[in-house]
Amino acid sequence: MDKLVHRKNNSVLRRITKRILKIAVFLVLPAAVFIYAFQLKNITVTGSSRYDREQILEWLVNSKEDGNTLIFYLKYKYFKDVRIPFVEKISMKIQDRNSISIRVYDKIITGCIEFMGDYLYFDKDGIVVESTSERIDGIPLVKGLKFQKIVLNEKLEVQKEELFDVILNLTQQIEKRGLKVDTISFNKQYEVTLDLGGIKALLGKRSTYDEILAKLKNIMDEVEGKKLTIDMRGGTDYFIGTPEMSED
Repeated sequence: MDKLVHRKNNSVLRRITKRILKIAVFLVLPAAVFIYAFQLKNITVTGSSRYDREQILEWLVNSKEDGNTLIFYLKYKYFKDVRIPFVEKISMKIQDRNSISIRVYDKIITGCIEFMGDYLYFDKDGIVVESTSERIDGIPLVKGLKFQKIVLNEKLEVQKEELFDVILNLTQQIEKRGLKVDTISFNKQYEVTLDLGGIKALLGKRSTYDEILAKLKNIMDEVEGKKLTIDMRGGTDYFIGTPEMSED
Protein backbone atom coordinates (compact mmCIF):
# COMPACT_ATOMS: atom_id res chain seq x y z
CA MET A 1 0.00 0.00 0.00
CA ASP A 2 2.76 2.41 0.91
CA LYS A 3 4.57 1.60 -2.35
CA LEU A 4 1.40 2.30 -4.34
CA VAL A 5 0.94 5.69 -2.61
CA HIS A 6 4.61 6.45 -3.23
CA ARG A 7 4.29 5.63 -6.94
CA LYS A 8 1.16 7.79 -7.21
CA ASN A 9 2.93 10.69 -5.47
CA ASN A 10 5.89 10.36 -7.84
CA SER A 11 3.55 10.32 -10.81
CA VAL A 12 1.78 13.48 -9.62
CA LEU A 13 5.13 15.15 -8.95
CA ARG A 14 6.37 14.27 -12.43
CA ARG A 15 3.21 15.69 -14.00
CA ILE A 16 3.56 18.91 -12.03
CA THR A 17 7.23 19.15 -12.95
CA LYS A 18 6.45 18.68 -16.64
CA ARG A 19 3.78 21.35 -16.52
CA ILE A 20 6.17 23.78 -14.81
CA LEU A 21 8.79 23.05 -17.44
CA LYS A 22 6.28 23.60 -20.24
CA ILE A 23 5.19 26.88 -18.69
CA ALA A 24 8.82 27.91 -18.24
CA VAL A 25 9.60 27.09 -21.85
CA PHE A 26 6.44 28.85 -23.01
CA LEU A 27 7.14 32.04 -21.04
CA VAL A 28 10.87 32.24 -20.36
CA LEU A 29 12.14 31.24 -23.78
CA PRO A 30 10.14 33.88 -25.71
CA ALA A 31 11.11 36.46 -23.08
CA ALA A 32 14.78 35.58 -23.50
CA VAL A 33 14.47 35.75 -27.26
CA PHE A 34 12.64 39.09 -26.96
CA ILE A 35 15.34 40.54 -24.72
CA TYR A 36 18.20 39.25 -26.84
CA ALA A 37 16.71 39.92 -30.28
CA PHE A 38 15.64 43.51 -29.53
CA GLN A 39 18.75 44.85 -27.85
CA LEU A 40 18.94 48.57 -28.62
CA LYS A 41 22.41 49.12 -30.04
CA ASN A 42 22.07 52.09 -32.39
CA ILE A 43 20.31 55.41 -31.80
CA THR A 44 20.61 58.23 -34.32
CA VAL A 45 19.54 61.76 -33.37
CA THR A 46 18.84 64.51 -35.90
CA GLY A 47 17.10 67.87 -36.08
CA SER A 48 18.36 69.77 -33.04
CA SER A 49 20.61 72.79 -33.38
CA ARG A 50 20.74 73.24 -29.61
CA TYR A 51 21.59 69.74 -28.32
CA ASP A 52 23.96 67.06 -29.54
CA ARG A 53 23.22 63.33 -29.54
CA GLU A 54 24.71 62.65 -26.11
CA GLN A 55 22.68 65.43 -24.46
CA ILE A 56 19.41 64.15 -25.94
CA LEU A 57 20.16 60.58 -24.84
CA GLU A 58 20.86 61.79 -21.29
CA TRP A 59 17.23 62.94 -21.15
CA LEU A 60 15.72 59.84 -22.78
CA VAL A 61 17.79 56.80 -21.74
CA ASN A 62 17.43 56.53 -17.98
CA SER A 63 16.61 52.91 -17.09
CA LYS A 64 17.76 49.37 -17.83
CA GLU A 65 14.57 48.70 -19.79
CA ASP A 66 15.52 51.45 -22.23
CA GLY A 67 18.08 49.03 -23.64
CA ASN A 68 15.25 47.21 -25.44
CA THR A 69 14.22 48.61 -28.80
CA LEU A 70 10.49 47.91 -28.52
CA ILE A 71 10.17 48.92 -24.88
CA PHE A 72 12.04 52.16 -25.53
CA TYR A 73 9.91 52.98 -28.56
CA LEU A 74 6.56 52.15 -26.91
CA LYS A 75 7.52 54.02 -23.73
CA TYR A 76 7.84 57.36 -25.53
CA LYS A 77 5.17 56.63 -28.12
CA TYR A 78 2.32 55.93 -25.71
CA PHE A 79 3.25 56.22 -22.04
CA LYS A 80 5.67 59.04 -21.34
CA ASP A 81 5.79 62.67 -22.44
CA VAL A 82 9.14 64.10 -23.46
CA ARG A 83 10.00 67.27 -21.57
CA ILE A 84 13.33 68.69 -22.67
CA PRO A 85 14.01 72.42 -22.34
CA PHE A 86 13.78 74.22 -25.71
CA VAL A 87 12.45 71.09 -27.44
CA GLU A 88 8.95 71.25 -28.91
CA LYS A 89 8.60 67.51 -29.55
CA ILE A 90 10.43 64.41 -30.73
CA SER A 91 9.46 61.62 -33.11
CA MET A 92 10.87 58.09 -33.20
CA LYS A 93 11.09 55.43 -35.86
CA ILE A 94 12.26 51.84 -35.51
CA GLN A 95 14.82 51.21 -38.25
CA ASP A 96 15.37 47.56 -37.38
CA ARG A 97 15.20 45.40 -34.26
CA ASN A 98 18.41 46.97 -32.88
CA SER A 99 18.13 50.54 -34.18
CA ILE A 100 15.97 53.60 -33.59
CA SER A 101 16.11 57.04 -35.22
CA ILE A 102 15.02 60.10 -33.25
CA ARG A 103 13.99 63.40 -34.81
CA VAL A 104 14.14 66.43 -32.50
CA TYR A 105 12.06 69.54 -33.15
CA ASP A 106 13.47 72.61 -31.41
CA LYS A 107 11.27 75.36 -30.08
CA ILE A 108 11.64 78.48 -32.20
CA ILE A 109 13.08 81.11 -29.87
CA THR A 110 13.02 84.74 -30.97
CA GLY A 111 14.68 86.38 -27.98
CA CYS A 112 14.86 86.56 -24.22
CA ILE A 113 14.27 89.09 -21.47
CA GLU A 114 15.80 89.36 -18.02
CA PHE A 115 13.39 89.39 -15.12
CA MET A 116 14.23 89.08 -11.40
CA GLY A 117 17.55 87.36 -12.12
CA ASP A 118 16.16 84.83 -14.59
CA TYR A 119 16.10 84.76 -18.37
CA LEU A 120 12.74 84.16 -20.00
CA TYR A 121 12.72 83.02 -23.63
CA PHE A 122 9.86 83.81 -25.97
CA ASP A 123 8.81 82.74 -29.47
CA LYS A 124 7.74 84.79 -32.51
CA ASP A 125 4.28 85.38 -30.98
CA GLY A 126 5.73 86.62 -27.71
CA ILE A 127 4.79 83.50 -25.75
CA VAL A 128 7.20 82.67 -22.93
CA VAL A 129 8.36 79.10 -23.61
CA GLU A 130 11.28 78.58 -21.22
CA SER A 131 13.02 80.06 -18.20
CA THR A 132 16.63 79.60 -17.08
CA SER A 133 18.87 81.07 -14.40
CA GLU A 134 21.78 81.32 -16.84
CA ARG A 135 21.69 82.99 -20.21
CA ILE A 136 22.07 80.77 -23.26
CA ASP A 137 24.45 81.87 -26.01
CA GLY A 138 23.12 82.74 -29.44
CA ILE A 139 19.78 84.22 -28.32
CA PRO A 140 19.59 88.04 -28.26
CA LEU A 141 18.63 89.73 -25.00
CA VAL A 142 15.84 92.24 -25.66
CA LYS A 143 15.83 95.45 -23.64
CA GLY A 144 13.37 98.33 -23.50
CA LEU A 145 10.19 96.29 -23.21
CA LYS A 146 7.74 97.15 -20.44
CA PHE A 147 5.86 94.16 -19.09
CA GLN A 148 2.29 94.09 -17.91
CA LYS A 149 2.35 90.37 -17.10
CA ILE A 150 4.88 87.52 -17.31
CA VAL A 151 3.58 83.94 -17.14
CA LEU A 152 5.27 80.83 -18.51
CA ASN A 153 3.48 79.47 -21.63
CA GLU A 154 1.51 82.69 -21.97
CA LYS A 155 2.05 85.74 -24.14
CA LEU A 156 4.09 88.64 -22.82
CA GLU A 157 1.99 91.75 -22.32
CA VAL A 158 4.13 94.68 -23.43
CA GLN A 159 3.53 98.34 -24.22
CA LYS A 160 3.19 97.71 -27.97
CA GLU A 161 2.24 94.31 -29.39
CA GLU A 162 3.69 95.15 -32.83
CA LEU A 163 7.16 95.04 -31.27
CA PHE A 164 7.14 91.24 -31.59
CA ASP A 165 6.88 91.57 -35.38
CA VAL A 166 9.87 93.92 -35.28
CA ILE A 167 11.85 91.52 -33.08
CA LEU A 168 11.00 88.60 -35.38
CA ASN A 169 12.16 90.54 -38.45
CA LEU A 170 15.36 91.53 -36.65
CA THR A 171 16.22 88.05 -35.40
CA GLN A 172 15.49 86.44 -38.77
CA GLN A 173 17.81 88.86 -40.53
CA ILE A 174 20.44 88.60 -37.79
CA GLU A 175 20.51 84.83 -38.24
CA LYS A 176 20.48 85.10 -42.03
CA ARG A 177 23.44 87.51 -42.03
CA GLY A 178 25.38 85.57 -39.42
CA LEU A 179 25.62 88.58 -37.09
CA LYS A 180 26.61 87.92 -33.47
CA VAL A 181 24.19 90.16 -31.61
CA ASP A 182 24.22 90.25 -27.81
CA THR A 183 21.32 92.63 -27.21
CA ILE A 184 18.47 94.30 -29.08
CA SER A 185 17.43 97.54 -27.38
CA PHE A 186 14.41 99.79 -27.92
CA ASN A 187 14.37 103.40 -26.74
CA LYS A 188 11.25 105.45 -25.93
CA GLN A 189 10.70 106.18 -29.62
CA TYR A 190 11.06 102.42 -30.41
CA GLU A 191 14.30 103.00 -32.27
CA VAL A 192 16.54 99.94 -32.40
CA THR A 193 20.12 99.61 -31.19
CA LEU A 194 22.12 96.41 -31.60
CA ASP A 195 25.04 95.50 -29.36
CA LEU A 196 27.54 93.30 -31.20
CA GLY A 197 30.30 92.81 -28.64
CA GLY A 198 32.34 96.02 -28.69
CA ILE A 199 30.28 97.54 -31.49
CA LYS A 200 26.95 99.36 -31.22
CA ALA A 201 24.78 99.79 -34.27
CA LEU A 202 22.06 102.48 -34.16
CA LEU A 203 19.43 101.35 -36.67
CA GLY A 204 16.60 103.76 -35.94
CA LYS A 205 12.93 102.94 -36.48
CA ARG A 206 11.95 101.15 -39.71
CA SER A 207 9.18 99.01 -41.13
CA THR A 208 11.70 96.25 -41.92
CA TYR A 209 15.40 95.85 -41.22
CA ASP A 210 16.40 93.63 -44.13
CA GLU A 211 18.42 96.16 -46.13
CA ILE A 212 20.01 97.92 -43.17
CA LEU A 213 21.24 94.64 -41.68
CA ALA A 214 22.66 93.54 -45.02
CA LYS A 215 24.61 96.79 -45.05
CA LEU A 216 25.62 96.31 -41.42
CA LYS A 217 27.01 92.88 -42.27
CA ASN A 218 29.32 94.45 -44.86
CA ILE A 219 30.45 97.09 -42.38
CA MET A 220 31.10 94.48 -39.68
CA ASP A 221 33.41 92.58 -42.02
CA GLU A 222 35.57 95.73 -42.17
CA VAL A 223 35.53 96.81 -38.51
CA GLU A 224 35.48 93.45 -36.72
CA GLY A 225 37.44 93.47 -33.46
CA LYS A 226 37.17 97.24 -32.95
CA LYS A 227 35.18 99.18 -30.36
CA LEU A 228 32.97 101.82 -31.93
CA THR A 229 29.45 102.99 -32.66
CA ILE A 230 27.84 102.85 -36.11
CA ASP A 231 25.00 105.32 -36.61
CA MET A 232 22.79 104.09 -39.46
CA ARG A 233 19.71 106.16 -38.67
CA GLY A 234 20.27 108.46 -41.63
CA GLY A 235 19.07 105.97 -44.22
CA THR A 236 21.58 105.27 -46.98
CA ASP A 237 24.42 107.07 -45.17
CA TYR A 238 26.07 105.96 -41.96
CA PHE A 239 28.50 107.45 -39.47
CA ILE A 240 31.13 105.63 -37.45
CA GLY A 241 32.13 107.22 -34.16
CA THR A 242 33.31 106.46 -30.65
CA PRO A 243 31.56 103.95 -28.37
CA GLU A 244 30.31 106.82 -26.19
CA MET A 245 28.33 108.42 -29.04
CA SER A 246 24.75 109.16 -27.95
CA GLU A 247 21.81 107.11 -29.19
CA ASP A 248 19.33 109.99 -28.73
